[in-house]
Amino acid sequence: MHLSTPRSIFGDIRVMPAARRVALTVLAVAALCAAAAVPLRAAAPPAKTMAPGFYRFMLGDFEITALSDGTLGLPVDQLLTNTTPAKVQAALAKSYLTTPVETSVNAFLVNTGQKLVLIDTGTGAAMGPSLGKVPDNLRASGYDPAQVDEILITHLHGDHFGGLSVADKAVFPNAVLRVDKADADHYLSEHAQASAGADEKAGMAAAMAAAKPYVKAGHFRPFDGDGELVPGIRSLATHGHTPGHNNYVIESSGQKLVLWGDLIHVGAVQFEDPSVTVKFDSAPAEAERARKAAFADAAKNGYLVGAAHLPFPGVGHLRAEGAGYVWIPLNYSTLR
Repeated sequence: MHLSTPRSIFGDIRVMPAARRVALTVLAVAALCAAAAVPLRAAAPPAKTMAPGFYRFMLGDFEITALSDGTLGLPVDQLLTNTTPAKVQAALAKSYLTTPVETSVNAFLVNTGQKLVLIDTGTGAAMGPSLGKVPDNLRASGYDPAQVDEILITHLHGDHFGGLSVADKAVFPNAVLRVDKADADHYLSEHAQASAGADEKAGMAAAMAAAKPYVKAGHFRPFDGDGELVPGIRSLATHGHTPGHNNYVIESSGQKLVLWGDLIHVGAVQFEDPSVTVKFDSAPAEAERARKAAFADAAKNGYLVGAAHLPFPGVGHLRAEGAGYVWIPLNYSTLR
């Protein structure tokens, strides 16, 4: 076996004078140090943008598109009630979360084949630049706001109705606006507003302004009680979070999806303990009963559920476990 003599670009190192070898070694070390001092850079700067916020799946013959309005940080340890901050923080830690919790705001678009129905509209411009993205994500998903036929609002809180209008103009100019009469009578009533507290007055004024273009166009139609609003979509009263809070039940070809609105705000806490309420509840005990009934029914019957404040796209199943429940997100699919 022939062993080659060690060489470099400077020649045979072994036969060089000692002083030259030392000098070359110093040069090599200096070059390595200089290279290490240069920061590594990617081929391009970070894009710092997210993909369009929509996710689509089929429910029987209906096409469902979850739409992200964005996210906001919520100090949920201070907002959740019928519990303690310490218990909330311990529950969050199990899901590797800390406060404030980055919380999704979701809306849902249903194409029945006959009508395009939007459930909730997001926040509009009312709650900062990280939100208000429903119209853009609707367009990114392949639809135009002018194509929406019906808007069903789960309840009249700003993060659900805020996207209805901009500067007194309807964002969805051809849509009929539907909301439970109990919420309409409370939030859209000047008489009720006169006796409300300061914080609630502001919310009422915002609701009136958002609904005004639809009222003016004759496109506002409150409903009263459970019932079918569009073929395959019906309202289901779950009052408590607001006087007229509603779920919407969507069914097609034997498949079922129930949209919960604000029956739940923090999955990491309230699935484990459904008795936990939130400061935004107008009637906490009633909201708790509605949540417990909805959770039990979803776990027993195995249908899909979706919610406004579960991590986007906010759709999955529920499984009972002990005194609480486990959330199972919808399996990702590109199949149609």
